[in-house]
Amino acid sequence: MNNPLNRDEEVRRSRRKERREGDLAWMTANERFKRDYSSWTWVGVLLATFLHFALFNWFPQLQAADMGSVTEEIISVDLPPEVKIPPPPEQIARPATPRVSANVDMDEDVTIAPTTFEDNPVENLPPPPEGARPQDVPSYIPRDVEPRLKNGSEIRRLLERLYPSMLREAGIGGEVTLWVFVDESGKAAKSQVQKSSGYPAFDNAAEQIVAQMEFSPAMNRDKPVGVWVAQRIDFKVTN
Repeated sequence: MNNPLNRDEEVRRSRRKERREGDLAWMTANERFKRDYSSWTWVGVLLATFLHFALFNWFPQLQAADMGSVTEEIISVDLPPEVKIPPPPEQIARPATPRVSANVDMDEDVTIAPTTFEDNPVENLPPPPEGARPQDVPSYIPRDVEPRLKNGSEIRRLLERLYPSMLREAGIGGEVTLWVFVDESGKAAKSQVQKSSGYPAFDNAAEQIVAQMEFSPAMNRDKPVGVWVAQRIDFKVTN
């Protein structure tokens, strides 16, 4: 036989269950989450703890590879001294423009004096300075016709005869340039070395050879004149 008290308790439980199910049906998702928040929090903490424990224990260990150390040698470079560039030169001032006064009367028939030899004969020219002679110092003397060597074959034979024997046997040659004063008669009156060969024997032999040269005299306005000329003497060893 059923107890009336037990039957009333079951009725009350049934009514509470219906009210709870009715309340859940009308509750929003946010309200249901708030109601079950504490239980989900503990589940999340336990799950996170387990995952971290599994990660640290079963995940493979990573090691950094040894790449070694790379060092570059530093080279010391000495810088050149500082070059100081001078400032540019100052611009040259332009010359002043000449001005002619309008009050000056100028003769338009002004001419230059004639400079020809016919208008200025040599007799009217002033004499040269005392003690100065053209044959003393090598200098240019005006002429119309240059002197020419007349005894070339004789000079070639003389060159062979006066060639220094020691230098010839050693196979040494040389070149000497002399200033030669050829007077009005065509004679080599004076000579001096302009460019030495570097061997005194060649220089002395060249002066002896030049002294035997005979020239046709230089001419200036159809008159013989003494002039200085440069004469080269070559000493060459022939087989």
